[in-house]
Amino acid sequence: MSVAPSAELDRLALDLEGLARRDVPIGALTTYRVGGAARLYCEPAGEEDLLRLMGALAGSPVPVLVVGKGSNLLVADAGWDGLCVRLGEGFSSIEIEGLEVLAGAATPYPVLARRTAMQGLSGMEWAVGVPGSVGGAVRMNAGGHGAETRERLLAARIVDLAAGTQRWSETSELHLGYRTSSVQPFELVAAARFRLEEGDPEESAVRIAEIVRWRRENQPGGQNAGSVFKNPPGESAGRLIEAAGLRGHRLGSASVSEKHANFIQADVFGKADDVRRLVELVGATVADRLGVELEVEVQMVGWDP
Repeated sequence: MSVAPSAELDRLALDLEGLARRDVPIGALTTYRVGGAARLYCEPAGEEDLLRLMGALAGSPVPVLVVGKGSNLLVADAGWDGLCVRLGEGFSSIEIEGLEVLAGAATPYPVLARRTAMQGLSGMEWAVGVPGSVGGAVRMNAGGHGAETRERLLAARIVDLAAGTQRWSETSELHLGYRTSSVQPFELVAAARFRLEEGDPEESAVRIAEIVRWRRENQPGGQNAGSVFKNPPGESAGRLIEAAGLRGHRLGSASVSEKHANFIQADVFGKADDVRRLVELVGATVADRLGVELEVEVQMVGWDP
């Protein structure tokens, strides 16, 4: 992994005094709830804090990790040797004007789904099943139930923490693909603008209830990050993992879910390193037994490349 120069970290901590904290356990901020701490952690409460952070970081060699709801992230037990940035509540607003919606990046996607549905807008009901934030959804082009973020996204406000600049990028400029985008690790999504359709609040409420019920019936709860591997074209990663005989397979404090084989569960007080080793084992076994190379969807940080 990238190693931050101690002198530069000390300088950054001094510049961000009162805003940044040292050795914050960020593994606990992920849905896996395992993993170590960040050498430096910053949570801008609003625009003033964000501008201060941008000024301090511009040109700095300190590696940056942007965290949203942590629903697609695994942090090594050794932690993150750099700065972790997580937007605060000041970035969780929702503004609706006609059919357009402006949402802060820290807004939970399920909240956006429910709020827009209640306001008589349709097109984001599926997002109730995405346990991430608006920022993370844009970065990963989150999707589910036959829909994707890019279908409703008009533009996103991108903050370049390395250069200390920001811009609004239209959807076409973000190159959104299957769980990918052109948003870089040192860039932060601060807000997003969506365009929806006129809908019926009652019909949307029924659709949302159906999605919530489906998730409860088909996906496990507990400590996981959702789907670990991307689905190969025309195939299901979960089906392949099960066909390879790995449903329920355990390695240390991590196990392949019995309910959905593309979910890897971490035990309470488990080890992130066990989760990673199991992810690697599953990928290698599917490739060996079925000849299919699975691509990992979960972002893993803190390990050597």
